[in-house]
Amino acid sequence: MITFDDIKSALIAEERTLLGVAEALDIEALEARAAELAALQDDQNLWSDLARAQQVAQEAKKVNNKINAYRKLQQGVRDALDLAEMAAEMEEEGELEGLEAEVARLHSEIETMRLAALLTGPYDGCDAILTLHAGAGGTEAQDWVSMLYRMYSRYAEQKGYQQKTIDLLAGDEAGIKSVTFELTGDNVYGYMKAEKGVHRLVRISPFDANSRRHTSFASLEVMPVIPDDGEIVINSEDLKIDTYRAGGAGGQHVNRTDSAVRITHLPTGIVVQCQNERSQMQNREVAMTMLRAKLAEKKEREQLEKANEIKGELKRIEWGSQIRSYVFCPYTMVKDHRTGCETGNIAAVMDGELEPFIIDYLRKS
Repeated sequence: MITFDDIKSALIAEERTLLGVAEALDIEALEARAAELAALQDDQNLWSDLARAQQVAQEAKKVNNKINAYRKLQQGVRDALDLAEMAAEMEEEGELEGLEAEVARLHSEIETMRLAALLTGPYDGCDAILTLHAGAGGTEAQDWVSMLYRMYSRYAEQKGYQQKTIDLLAGDEAGIKSVTFELTGDNVYGYMKAEKGVHRLVRISPFDANSRRHTSFASLEVMPVIPDDGEIVINSEDLKIDTYRAGGAGGQHVNRTDSAVRITHLPTGIVVQCQNERSQMQNREVAMTMLRAKLAEKKEREQLEKANEIKGELKRIEWGSQIRSYVFCPYTMVKDHRTGCETGNIAAVMDGELEPFIIDYLRKS
């Protein structure tokens, strides 16, 4: 049975972890930066440049969120320790359950902050642009892209990220051929960069009249949103800019004017496009943001390759390239006549661990 001493030991351990988090975050530097940003926002000249003012406001919000979250957890641990000591002195055994729940809550939040503090890459704190492409699998793969798009949209909602669709190409019969969307929030790129790669789906296809098992593939590309601070230099003579009439649902500003923009970066062959904004100028600005992001991602990838630390490289969107498999195939319970046991593990079946006639039965069914 848990005791007050156990509670206090756990809280002291969380306090030590929190001190490590403070060191990793460099709270003192963050507070100094917050003061600088506050002084900038008080300067009336800042608001003559709206883009700069918005950039300062966004950075100030992110910095203050980190500081406030740390201070809140720090105070929470101290309050819990004080309550544990008071309850122990008064021998209030009824407080143990509530204190145990509070320790669990604090541990979860501190662990989340500790993981966020590990995101120290050059672009980890940036917003992210995600692009999903359907691969091998036809209509089934396009439906898989729509499922992944919904999955990441729900994840963004849970994390409190803002989402904006940049470009979407619907499938011929169902689903989505490709979609590009932007996520805005704290450390979005740091959290999402590990999702880059090919995702594989195994399920009974709803588009197959014979209800056969199908395997589909979709790729996810993740790029950081890089502010135009001059670090990524893009020469106008290196760009080929095409305008065209947007497709899909929309009114006169979408379908009846050449508002969509496609930009090709000639030295690298990178192509970006945007058609969801109302004007050609807005689409061009978004496309340039995407181009800077792709060039930054390419630069970072080249640096990793030089150091022989290639991680999360995009491969062909087909079998053997996936970073993750989502297996929805029915796990039929089948009896093994040798042992009398039942199994529902389709992987074990396909590896030949059961009798051949059982494998044939599964394939026929």
